[in-house]
Amino acid sequence: MKWLTFVSSFLLMTVCTYAQDIHYNYDHGANFQSYHTYKWVDLNGRVDDQLIDQSIRRAIDEQLAQKGLTKVDGDKDADLDVGYQAVVTLEKSINAFGSADRLGGWGPWGGGFATGSLQGQTSTIPVGTLLVNVYDQGRKQLVWRGDATKTIDLKKDPDKNYKNLQKAMTKLFKNYPPK
Repeated sequence: MKWLTFVSSFLLMTVCTYAQDIHYNYDHGANFQSYHTYKWVDLNGRVDDQLIDQSIRRAIDEQLAQKGLTKVDGDKDADLDVGYQAVVTLEKSINAFGSADRLGGWGPWGGGFATGSLQGQTSTIPVGTLLVNVYDQGRKQLVWRGDATKTIDLKKDPDKNYKNLQKAMTKLFKNYPPK
């Protein structure tokens, strides 16, 4: 029974490892109340696929608008420069399952011996990390950075992928501006 509990716990840890993960940090000396406008800047590591790039920018634009920031285009000055970087890594997943029969037993500790089988399968899972950088344009300094990491499946329906992206950005920008 302890063996099955261990396997169940291991599988739960494996599933939890691939849940959405959010981090952020910020410049504690920055006056976030003074920021009202932003514009996009291109950073190394942005997505080359134009449709995915548009989706990422749209999801971030939606969150910044909800925070009261206005996007400016072209050569107009803005309080903030916003850019993103995306990274996809391939991670290994192990799925194990099995059964055990325990025979014998001595006292309250159980004991005896067990027979059973364990079967497993490995798979490669793409994990995407999206980093969002917010710079104070006047000071030329990074004032806020957030990242969201989640398993991705680009073969899914694009609408489902966008909804997952929106959820990730909502969760990430919950911490902007910092309090």
